[in-house]
Amino acid sequence: MDGQTCLKKLQLVGVLAFATVDRDGAPQVRSISAIHYEPEALYFFTARGKDFCRQLLDDGRVQILGYTRFKEMIRLSGRAEPVPEDQQARWRDVIFGEQPYLANVYPGDTREIGVVFAIRRAVIEYFHLGVRPIFRETYALGGGEAAPRGFVIGEECIGCGICAEHCPQHCIAPGQPYVIAQEHCLHCGNCLAHCPVSAVRRREAVS
Repeated sequence: MDGQTCLKKLQLVGVLAFATVDRDGAPQVRSISAIHYEPEALYFFTARGKDFCRQLLDDGRVQILGYTRFKEMIRLSGRAEPVPEDQQARWRDVIFGEQPYLANVYPGDTREIGVVFAIRRAVIEYFHLGVRPIFRETYALGGGEAAPRGFVIGEECIGCGICAEHCPQHCIAPGQPYVIAQEHCLHCGNCLAHCPVSAVRRREAVS
């Protein structure tokens, strides 16, 4: 698995959930399908008058979620920026060419009310719930940087094995200290909750 393959899977999903934050700090989610995919970027169209457009122009941070029928979750986090004005028509035509239904929504020159945004730097998290143990990895797109997530076991570990006993995915191996296989970790925190010496630490707040 890699970032480009994740983008192809998102393309197959088609309609994706886009999340932003409004001016009051409240989360906002909507479904978007007017999307064009490049190997290292994602372009999408929305109308200038929509709250979605205003939130992107105000802040730019966006999180995109797709879920496949194979129980794969793909989450892309990045910053959306309007493409340069002299490129707007080009990318708008590309998106409308790939999504013919848009001509019914924005017939004729009404499409000019739209803005095309691009996400060129992003982090993609791939999370497969349909296998055991589960599988997850994080990929950088266009130079994006992925912050470490999940849990680690520190040198305070006494080797009791309680963390491994309580791991639902059995992804903790004996050692000094015990080691969590990050690609199979569910991020449930059961190891943290049961460690008698507080040797398990959260690498970063996870959702």
